[in-house]
Amino acid sequence: MHLTSREKFPPAGGDRQASLLVLGPAATSEKVLESLELAGYQVAGAGTRAGALVLLAAQRFDLLIIDTLMPDAHELAGYQRLADGSAPVLFLTESTSLDGLCPWLSLGVADYVLKPLRMPEILARVQVLLHDRGAGRPERAPRHAGLILGDLVLNDATCQVWRGPRELSLSPTEYRLLRCLLLHSGQVLSKEQISRNVWGEDGARTENTIESLISRLRRKVDREAPPLIHTRKGFGYWLGPGEGVGSQ
Repeated sequence: MHLTSREKFPPAGGDRQASLLVLGPAATSEKVLESLELAGYQVAGAGTRAGALVLLAAQRFDLLIIDTLMPDAHELAGYQRLADGSAPVLFLTESTSLDGLCPWLSLGVADYVLKPLRMPEILARVQVLLHDRGAGRPERAPRHAGLILGDLVLNDATCQVWRGPRELSLSPTEYRLLRCLLLHSGQVLSKEQISRNVWGEDGARTENTIESLISRLRRKVDREAPPLIHTRKGFGYWLGPGEGVGSQ
């Protein structure tokens, strides 16, 4: 397998950003890499043993994620431990491969996620391993991958939303509205645009319905934090940090 486009050094980041290396076949690593990037981690990836050794020799990583289908997976994990002395390993594996992982797991330096892979579980395991090691969490997303703006996190995998440490209880319609605003953050959306995005082409709603929905969502999202949902009178609504121009 040829080296992937991510077989290069990850960019320098803030002190709180953890650096992760994902090793495995492209079918697995691409999805994992993209989700980790969305969660705010620095990531690099390799699909071959040679590419992995280049990265491991050149940089210290906070966590190594290895698909056990990759040749010499255990050898690479051992190389990382010898080179760094402390970085844990997360294995992505079939249940039939667990026996081979037992020596690693018993040492308390590794964990595993069973296939078929679920990204929320991978992200949760990553956080636990980094926390145990003392590495910082990603700057942008303290939970699972999804849409993020400052301390507002929307997780499409579980349909959950947080504003800082507070989980928001949203109705399905409120969730769709917030997702629409997040996808177009910084952009003023008219009531017609919002109606199409939230209810579809055949589900147009009155202006009063949209105003009422915006008001309910604003009370939940901005209740205990600086406002993110703003009104541009005569034009529509937008989501982002800063002063709103009027409100409804």
